[in-house]
Amino acid sequence: MKHVIWSLAAILISGAIAMAQATPPEYKPQPAKLFTPRNGLGNVLAKLDAGKDVRIAYFGGSITAAAGWRPKTLKWFQETWPNAKVSEIHAAIGGTGSDLGVFRCRQDVLSKNPDLVFAEFAVNDSGAMPEAIWRSMEGIVRQIWSQDPTIDICYVYTITASIAPDLENGMCPRAAGADEMLADYYGIPSINVGLRIAQLKAEDKLIYASAKDENGKPLPGPEGHIVFSDDSVHPLDAGHQIYTEVIANAITELRAGAKPGPHELKPAFMPGNMEQARLVPLTPAILTPGWTKLNPAEGLAARFKSVMPELWQASTPGEKISFKFKGTTARLYDLVGPNGGQVIVTVDGKTSGPRPRFDSYCTYHRPAAVSLCEGLPDTVHEVTVELDSKQPDRSSVTNREKDKPNFNPATYDGTNLWVASLMLIGDLVP
Repeated sequence: MKHVIWSLAAILISGAIAMAQATPPEYKPQPAKLFTPRNGLGNVLAKLDAGKDVRIAYFGGSITAAAGWRPKTLKWFQETWPNAKVSEIHAAIGGTGSDLGVFRCRQDVLSKNPDLVFAEFAVNDSGAMPEAIWRSMEGIVRQIWSQDPTIDICYVYTITASIAPDLENGMCPRAAGADEMLADYYGIPSINVGLRIAQLKAEDKLIYASAKDENGKPLPGPEGHIVFSDDSVHPLDAGHQIYTEVIANAITELRAGAKPGPHELKPAFMPGNMEQARLVPLTPAILTPGWTKLNPAEGLAARFKSVMPELWQASTPGEKISFKFKGTTARLYDLVGPNGGQVIVTVDGKTSGPRPRFDSYCTYHRPAAVSLCEGLPDTVHEVTVELDSKQPDRSSVTNREKDKPNFNPATYDGTNLWVASLMLIGDLVP
């Protein structure tokens, strides 16, 4: 009888999931609020109040990676709960959004056993459509709560001058609005630190960015005004302090009514969400002989070791990565940089490219991703990535840099490819 009851329950649950997935949600603009508590952060607050070890993951882009609101809020947690041992998981990478975050989540966040995950991706997700944001952000939520439903999640929304008009009008920018709809569905609290910046601007107490002199150096702001940033994106210390105060006030408000307990992993909000996204290590079996596994104690491998535990390099045109996988999506988790090359991609016999591993920001190296194939039928696919003999067009950077002191054209010369992992929704097959 128990088996019959279980089977009927399974049928009903499957039917509910199918109904939830049958019709994609429709985006609706969301009002901006400094803080929306929803189901709160009862588990982490209970551990803090009990004086236990607490690990806080800061998962986001450059605004979180900076020495700003992340270390400031960590210090606030440590000072507010001096009997607890509070430590951070630094899982932020500049210039990346939730579309990379969903693949990194298991490696960079869940493997380190967080109690609380701050997710700050809305700024870097600004150019994405709501459906794409839901797929990746829901994938992150479902990965976290599938591993441990007592991990608390909190969304944090920052600001740039480009998305400020929505906040000045009392509305969430589209990416934050999409996150708010997902947060409503799962009961995830959210803190809109960017709204406080917009409010101070409206009160004529703040300017978004400092003016520059003829040499491009920032000038002091108007008397009595807070200068938020030098570039309208990345806060100065005063901006980060405002972010910290808004977050601290929100957490303090949550503390009184905190109720610990497991979070409910509901039927999927978005059809085809990226819950199964993961990083898959490279192996010599899928590489041609010219690839080298870099020493993690030296150079680029040492610099990016925290988010790329292994890093492989190829510099000779014609070197390849070749693999088969059963699934729908494949990408490379790699570096772009001033001497990066470009790749030619062949999927199931169809060749496309070149795909540069260089862009207009490449005066330095940074983690990135390159798409190989997306949204394929869930069958076996054959993929080859080949390092091209031609170099990317670097003029977007070299024309800007060539008249600066110490410009060295050799810095922008090379056919290099650095790859940390495959990014798969699916599984490798022999």
